[in-house]
Amino acid sequence: MHIAIGGNIGSGKTTLAGLLAKHYNWEPHYENIDHNPYLTDFYEDMQRWSFNLQVYFLKTRFEQLITLQKKKETVVQDRTIYEDAHIFAPNLYAMGLMSSRDFETYKSLFDIMSALITPPQLLIYLRASIPVLVQQIQKRGRDFESSIRLDYLQRLNERYEAWIENYNLGKVLIIDVDNYNFVDNPEHLSYVLDKINIQLNGLF
Repeated sequence: MHIAIGGNIGSGKTTLAGLLAKHYNWEPHYENIDHNPYLTDFYEDMQRWSFNLQVYFLKTRFEQLITLQKKKETVVQDRTIYEDAHIFAPNLYAMGLMSSRDFETYKSLFDIMSALITPPQLLIYLRASIPVLVQQIQKRGRDFESSIRLDYLQRLNERYEAWIENYNLGKVLIIDVDNYNFVDNPEHLSYVLDKINIQLNGLF
C-alpha cells in the first residue's frame, strides 16, 4: 500500500512520515533535499533555475515511484509528484519565473510520466497557515530556505487549497497543522493516528 503526505514547505511532511513509519512499521521514503544540486541556486535566482529544479524534482520523484510500485510492503512517501506539476511549476510560470516554452516542456514530461504511475491509495494533506509555515521553516534552520518570501509561500498555499479541493485520484485526509501539533503533543498525534486508522480501514 502507498500512503503519501502532501503540503506546503514547512508543513511537517517529513516529520509525520517518520512518525507514521515508526508507529505502523511502514517503510518511509523522503524527499532528498540535501543532495539536490539546484535548490540553493534556485532560491538565489528563481528565474534562472526554476526549470532545472522542477525537471530534477520530476525525474527523482518518478524514479522513486517506479521503485515504490515494485514493493510489497506499505510505504509512506514525503511529498508527491502531483504537487510539483499542479502547484510548484504552475506557480513559477504564473509569477513569470518560468518561460512558456519551459513550462509546456515540463507539462509534457509530467503527462508522459503520470500515465505510467499509480496514485497513492491515501493522500494525507497537511494544511498550515503562513505564520505556522514560517515558524517551522525557521525552526529547522536550512540556509537555502532563509530567503523564501512570504508572498511565495502564500501563492503556494492558495494553489494547494485549489488542488486538494479537486483531487480525485484516491482518498484524502486533511490535517490542520495549526490546531494539531503532532510533533510536540502526544494527544494531537493520537488524534492524527485515529483519523488515519479510520481511512485505512476503508483501504484493506
